[in-house]
Amino acid sequence: MTFSLVARSADARLHGVVVASKFLAAGALVPAAEAQVGALATQAHVNLAYRPQGLTLLRTGVPAADVVAGLIAADAEREHRQLGVVGANGPGASWTGPACHPWAGGRTGDGWAAQGNVLTGPEVVDALGDAWLAGAALPFAERLVAALRAGDEAGGDRRGRQSAGLLVVEPGGGYGGRSDVLIDLRVDDHPDPVAELDRLLAVHTLLFSRPDPATLLDLSGAVADEVAALLTALGHPVADDGPEGALVSWAGLENLEERLVPGRIDPVVLTHLRGVAPHVPAPRSAS
Repeated sequence: MTFSLVARSADARLHGVVVASKFLAAGALVPAAEAQVGALATQAHVNLAYRPQGLTLLRTGVPAADVVAGLIAADAEREHRQLGVVGANGPGASWTGPACHPWAGGRTGDGWAAQGNVLTGPEVVDALGDAWLAGAALPFAERLVAALRAGDEAGGDRRGRQSAGLLVVEPGGGYGGRSDVLIDLRVDDHPDPVAELDRLLAVHTLLFSRPDPATLLDLSGAVADEVAALLTALGHPVADDGPEGALVSWAGLENLEERLVPGRIDPVVLTHLRGVAPHVPAPRSAS
């Protein structure tokens, strides 16, 4: 009752799962992933035990195809299961039990596996795979969601839409660098869950993505003057030694603390600051 994609980034630092279904909160049940280990999706007649068991096997270096074989061999209900697995290297693997509701099937390649059941037809899985392969230039999470969107637009779950989810892991990629969960977003019940997931990813990217060091601006001169004026207009007093303290205070309230860099400012933060502050003319030399 679901279509999903499990995948690994080209440099193997990121693993992720994206899923959509006419089922409440599919993102709470289907995906599992561990940084530098792999990812899997359990669906159709979901077997939640596949998640810890599959990651344990992947952790010991078992290839994705052998993980699938091992999990279904020990499962008396395997004919009703669907499973996709990708490891730290090598091709992905997928299983579709013969008792899954049609259309049901999967497609795999190097570092990915797409699968679905109760679909409008094979075009859904083909769209997932094709969009994944075509999206190599996109950031990893956006690439996953773009593939999900392609599957949805190709027909998706033949019963309709309800939920979607995205899970991405990376070593130290979580909030504050203190976990490996880079992204964990769910749309549990929505008339257009894939579009809503796309919107949530954009918000997550704004708030929690780390700034690109190449784009950072020195918090000095005209830039500092503009930032000070904007913060003052928003009611954040600026100290005589510069706007950095007020910027930290304001950014914390805006949930932008992950984008702060001492002595510099992320252009994304500056753009957001300009957008929320009362109009303050920018100095000509500020960018």
